[in-house]
Amino acid sequence: MNSIQANPQSARHLAIYVHGKGGDSKEVEHYKPLLAGWDVTGFDYHAQNPWEAQAEFPVFFEEQRKAYDTILLIANSIGAFFSMHALSGRQVDQALLISPVVDMEKLIRSMMTWANVTEEELSARGEIPTSFGETLSWKYLCYVRRHPIRWDVPTCILYGDRDNLTAPGVMSAFAERTSAVLTVMQGGEHWFHTAEQMAFLDRWVRTSLD
Repeated sequence: MNSIQANPQSARHLAIYVHGKGGDSKEVEHYKPLLAGWDVTGFDYHAQNPWEAQAEFPVFFEEQRKAYDTILLIANSIGAFFSMHALSGRQVDQALLISPVVDMEKLIRSMMTWANVTEEELSARGEIPTSFGETLSWKYLCYVRRHPIRWDVPTCILYGDRDNLTAPGVMSAFAERTSAVLTVMQGGEHWFHTAEQMAFLDRWVRTSLD
């Protein structure tokens, strides 16, 4: 994959950070020192599901596109899922995805297993709260089945081999299908947070843009 290198004297480059669940745009401050030559901003989106993201995300990214020659997406977890569902090469030139959710149908079915909920039960009730804080939704499940991710942006993915939301085979298959460059951190988790994990993430960001 040909990476994008910022040259502030000849073009304007913007990196947009999209947080995961429970995060916010303030997390973007971590990435600013890693991206010399780039303007860097966070996106505080309101979407709670992919159809809302499909309406909200393109509007924001296309507005930023008017002022910049290059748009880099940095997205985490479900923020990456929403971004891949809603955006395309028209709005984004390159993407760095951290622990992305790449198969939401499989994840929902896994959560149904954890909660001992069948498809028949979910279909009948519509929504079912779980003991682990997620609400299972029949509408959500049906939607992601009808709208699988089709991603056409040059992408690097950072994945921890202890990610509890996405199995290694699922991630590697997605990377192969989308021609993404996959980096696996041994001992890494879904949420990169320890000093060792964050140092690994920082090196990955820098090398991905070299």
